[in-house]
Amino acid sequence: MHYFERICSSMPEGFVSFERKVLLLEQLPLCVSYPEADFWSKSVVSLCPFEVHSSGFIEDQSNGALEVDFANKYLGGGALRSGCLQEEIRFMISPELIAGMLFLPCMEDNEAIEIVGAERFSNYTGYASSFCFSGDHVDKRNVDGFRRCKTRIVAIDALCRAGMRQYKCTYLLREANKAFCGFLDQSNCDHHKSPFQDGGSQGSQCMETDKDTNVVVKDFPMDEAPSTSVEIAMNRGEYINQVIGYSDKKGSWCLDLEDKIGIATGNWGCGAFGGDPELKTMIQWLAASQAARPSVSYYTFGIKSLQNLNQVSQWILSHEWTVGDLWNMLVEYSSRRFNKETNLGFFAWLLPTLFAHDAKMSNLTSTP
Repeated sequence: MHYFERICSSMPEGFVSFERKVLLLEQLPLCVSYPEADFWSKSVVSLCPFEVHSSGFIEDQSNGALEVDFANKYLGGGALRSGCLQEEIRFMISPELIAGMLFLPCMEDNEAIEIVGAERFSNYTGYASSFCFSGDHVDKRNVDGFRRCKTRIVAIDALCRAGMRQYKCTYLLREANKAFCGFLDQSNCDHHKSPFQDGGSQGSQCMETDKDTNVVVKDFPMDEAPSTSVEIAMNRGEYINQVIGYSDKKGSWCLDLEDKIGIATGNWGCGAFGGDPELKTMIQWLAASQAARPSVSYYTFGIKSLQNLNQVSQWILSHEWTVGDLWNMLVEYSSRRFNKETNLGFFAWLLPTLFAHDAKMSNLTSTP
């Protein structure tokens, strides 16, 4: 209701654009394909800087980062019903996001949705049953060349009812690839010859790899490359929708023409979907790193299991781990967890000495 009050007094200008991002399930020219587990295991990409925030909210970040929407596979989830979790709240404070629910069908495992230009109109307090409108919000973010507010949101849906199956390699791969699909900016890929030999029968066709993401693509003329996304530009002032399908990625509405931006995220799929926060944190980190994002800003929302996240992430960075190193450690831990060989969380399993010391100090301080 507040949104309609605002636009009746002053109609916004510019555009909001929606893009369905796809990791193709087959190898096609100049298109990024859905990675197998071996891809992650062998990655030599360095992990990007990782910043932990124990307070604050994703939508309040001021660095222009790509904000993660902890989405339902149907964009918007319960925004038009009774939902009041992270995704629904984001759609309430920026109601133009709701438009995407009309024309963006269910996301498959190899798909994500990126939205650029959604303005924020409201403030709020609380979460779930305590969620409440708390007044007007004036969005002071700059606009880009399309007069879009410089707000970028990516919707990625986590494994639902994760349970113990989230520790199986199949589902680890699903989550890593889902985050990678959302975080990867395919329009910014430069192509380089891969140092790895392709074992398949590709004839004389040269296999190439993006220098930042290590994603295999094929050497093909740009004008013959099929588009891997469909983009919608919504003109806010004139109520005109345009469907735009670009094969030339330089013409993309959702193209980030500036320097690469980081990821702002949090406990993706760890509430109603039942995900393991320690596992999901690491998965998002390696996906952002593989996608050549310069940094991750992680908002823990005060969750207890992540109170040592900063120590763990800094320890990993100090040992100069690659994406492959972290992936292989997650696979080993998950296998042991699934087979009931350990009931420890990933952090305590990885760094038992650190956590034993913390537990000892806690006991000392609590002793009368």
